[in-house]
Amino acid sequence: MSRARILIAEDEPNIAESLSFILTRAGFEVDTIANGADALDRLRRQPFQAVILDVMLPGMNGFDVLRAIRTDRTIGGLPVIVLTAKGQAHDREMAEQIGASAFIVKPFSNAHIVERVSHFVGA
Repeated sequence: MSRARILIAEDEPNIAESLSFILTRAGFEVDTIANGADALDRLRRQPFQAVILDVMLPGMNGFDVLRAIRTDRTIGGLPVIVLTAKGQAHDREMAEQIGASAFIVKPFSNAHIVERVSHFVGA
């Protein structure tokens, strides 16, 4: 059985590196990207089993990326975990309305990230 591939769309290098390390150590194959539009393009070109999506991204914000994912017939069912420093109720509600699979506020627990990803990819 091949390892589940996860795309991390995060523009903060330290957070992207931390997430990549945590998930790789947990047995996932991880790609990182720092731009929203590039993340959407990558998702349309390569197969992934889940996405960790920051809200504040250059090029295209995470909410717009999530909207585009949910309206795309090919990748619309992909689990998307929204990760953000913006923990206000409004942001959570918006993510849920657009179709986020989960919403995690920074700072995050390593174990919680691994548990959520594992849950969505059936690992």
